[in-house]
Amino acid sequence: MPLLKLAKHQLHYQVDGPSSAPVLVLSNSLGTTLQMWQPQMAALSQRYRVVRYDSRGHGASTATARCRLADLGGDVLTLLDALDSERAHFCGLSMGGLTGLWLGAHAPERLLRLAVCNSAAKIGDSEAWRQRAAQVRSEGMAALAASAHQRWFSADFCAQAPDTVAQARAWLAHTPPDGYAACCEALAEADLRADLPRIATPTLLIAGEYDPVTTVAEAQTMAAAMPNAQWLALPASHLSNLEAPRAFEQSLLAFLDAD
Repeated sequence: MPLLKLAKHQLHYQVDGPSSAPVLVLSNSLGTTLQMWQPQMAALSQRYRVVRYDSRGHGASTATARCRLADLGGDVLTLLDALDSERAHFCGLSMGGLTGLWLGAHAPERLLRLAVCNSAAKIGDSEAWRQRAAQVRSEGMAALAASAHQRWFSADFCAQAPDTVAQARAWLAHTPPDGYAACCEALAEADLRADLPRIATPTLLIAGEYDPVTTVAEAQTMAAAMPNAQWLALPASHLSNLEAPRAFEQSLLAFLDAD
């Protein structure tokens, strides 16, 4: 289990694929782990050196008392430095997608192509994030995990794929409350809407047709504000790479292989 030891925390990561291939970094959503990308790994690792990591405070990556979006983006840059990777493709979902937007705004020289999935430049309501952080710090993750499937997946998918739904809920249930809460507080502060016009990296914005969290309309708004972005919608809710794995994989590969 590779661990990158930093000043105040450690970052768990995994590398798959040919060492000579272009690097592709995958960034997980809030309340999941690097395992969320497993459905795409067989295809992605044939063409890319795929670097997955657990976001700060998730999985086997330790938490810090305070976390900002710049910290999440900085973790990616530190990981790339540790792997001697000057530039990489980046694909993130939800919180991972917002991390990608931060990189596009603040470290564009490190990016080749950027995929921002089921995300937005400002996700949700700031006060709601702060309330959720306080809730999990006082009550733990059980109540949140019990209802997560209603936000993450469509009702039809929940009925058709109970094992996938159960696995996703387990990731959330086992996320350390302090790590989850710190990231909620980072999302409460994060707002990159004013930065979108200067993100010139070729960008794919993937939305879920049934996503109640980050909508198709938000992807369209971002695409209109960014100089080199395109958007598409998949028949899925919030965790689109799990609900529509093959369509997600094909769309991502077509975008990354466009060069």
